[in-house]
Amino acid sequence: MPTSGEIIRMMNYVDDLGTTMRRISANIPFMGDEEKKKLADYMRKQEAQLKALIDQLEKGGSH
Repeated sequence: MPTSGEIIRMMNYVDDLGTTMRRISANIPFMGDEEKKKLADYMRKQEAQLKALIDQLEKGGSH
């Protein structure tokens, strides 16, 4: 099956997420404890959405 331009674009978005996580990791040593906690809490809000999206992809469903 050929790969569509749209799937390549979406995979690039995932690559961008990986780059963002590496940048965050590189800056953790320079953050204060309160900043780390605040960022962790903020990121945790997205965790459920990421898991739901992965589950949706694995099930092959929409929305």
